[in-house]
Amino acid sequence: MHLNGKLVGAGVAVAIAAGIGYALLFKPEDEAEFDMVTRDGAFSVRDYPRLLVAEAVVPGLRQAALSVGFTRLADYVFGKDRAGGRLPMTVPVLSDGDEDGRGWRTRFVMPPHASIDTLPDPRGGVRLRTLPARRIAALRFAGADSEGALDAYEAELRAWIGRNGLSAAGPVEHAFYNSPFTPARLRRTEVMIPLAA
Repeated sequence: MHLNGKLVGAGVAVAIAAGIGYALLFKPEDEAEFDMVTRDGAFSVRDYPRLLVAEAVVPGLRQAALSVGFTRLADYVFGKDRAGGRLPMTVPVLSDGDEDGRGWRTRFVMPPHASIDTLPDPRGGVRLRTLPARRIAALRFAGADSEGALDAYEAELRAWIGRNGLSAAGPVEHAFYNSPFTPARLRRTEVMIPLAA
């Protein structure tokens, strides 16, 4: 057990190091498009069209699992161990808990002109998926994106949804727009909750 624990720890450390390396290359070329329905300071309601995403689900503690998921997706986007060149980076990078409660899910939004048929086949725990068009409530913030901060902003967003007579239709998602090496005060991060039609 002790040796297995060391191996797991070493594997996570390698994945986090690789994730840091990819973060240095994180230069988004596009942002997922949406229609703004309403805006109230840092709060907004948006209509997103269908989005094609590459996603990875990893069990374990949130931060370590998201680092491993980010690395798997970066391997796919940057063309490691597959034919074809680098895919354009599109923000935000999305994360949430997966539907089955098996772990943490990380998603990279694919370029708007891409389709499952034209994208390279994913490997290594990555799959392509189309998210349906949906209405989202979002709260944008700068600063630390620790688990405690994300929970606090989620509570603020849920309170705002209630005050405005809206209804949540799904679990919270987190949206990240910058490299982790961007100073916290300059980062754009959002908590997002799908709304009932």
